[in-house]
Amino acid sequence: MKSYQDPSYQDRVARAAEAKKKALDNLRSRPPVDEKVAAERLANRQKREAAEADKRAERKAAALAAKQERNAAATAKAEAQANEAANAAPLTEAERKLARDARYAARKSRK
Repeated sequence: MKSYQDPSYQDRVARAAEAKKKALDNLRSRPPVDEKVAAERLANRQKREAAEADKRAERKAAALAAKQERNAAATAKAEAQANEAANAAPLTEAERKLARDARYAARKSRK
């Protein structure tokens, strides 16, 4: 014997149809949107989107300028190092050994 109510398939379908009808009635009972208000909302949204697009363009331009500046600085640094290396006298055996030892010590201190 069942101690709870067991609705039949027809009862569940009827309840679902009733709920659907109620939801549609609630949706239909809403007042229509005034055209002036809708137009104002659209204009505000377009204005906001245009402002956001301008901000995005400004940020992108600033990022591009910064990247170009970094590239120019890196190029200038590389040219300066190349000129310095070309103008520098060749290192002696002792100088090369000291530079190598300094690199090893720096690597060991990082570990």
